[in-house]
Amino acid sequence: MSSDYTVSAKARADVGKGASRRLRRLENEVPAIVYGGENAPQMISILHKDLLWFLEDEAFFTSVVTLDIDGKQESVVLKALQRHPAKLKVLHADFLRVDANTKITLHVPLHFLNEESCVGVKTQGGNITHAATDIEVQCLPKDLPEFIEVDMAAVETGVTLHISDLTLPAGVESTALALGEDHDQAIATVHAPRGGNDSDDEAASEEE
Repeated sequence: MSSDYTVSAKARADVGKGASRRLRRLENEVPAIVYGGENAPQMISILHKDLLWFLEDEAFFTSVVTLDIDGKQESVVLKALQRHPAKLKVLHADFLRVDANTKITLHVPLHFLNEESCVGVKTQGGNITHAATDIEVQCLPKDLPEFIEVDMAAVETGVTLHISDLTLPAGVESTALALGEDHDQAIATVHAPRGGNDSDDEAASEEE
């Protein structure tokens, strides 16, 4: 459960909306909270510029992070993030404590591969639409993937890929599939070109 990210933070005692606004405006820091495990939730603050720098790396969202709070280190994952609706500004962050022997639930991004060489696109003239950009998984911290690959190379027009079509890393399971087949969410579809294809025209002619 090693971490490539170490985030420096400070414990804070002032709570409430007023204290958070002052923290953002006067100290240029982001109010945050650490919770989970056997310890009580702890209010902290992180320099805004530091947090923004980490957030530029997609892998930060799906990594076990070392949170250094006034010299005391804890292993956490970023659980939630509140951003300003119009400015490049982080308003609040939630961090969840993790334990090597306890499974965690987190959203992991999907990386779509071979879209340009996809059979349904390159030879059948179709186009790809994404129904999801991430999926929720459950696993031990050591098994947490940075992303999950979706290989589109062999997908033909009219075909929709679902979560059940993905190859998940060892030790990783989809929380949706754990609920049953009815929760097998669509991931991507290769649509036929507008106007249909030759097979569609032939079928229509036969019906007439």
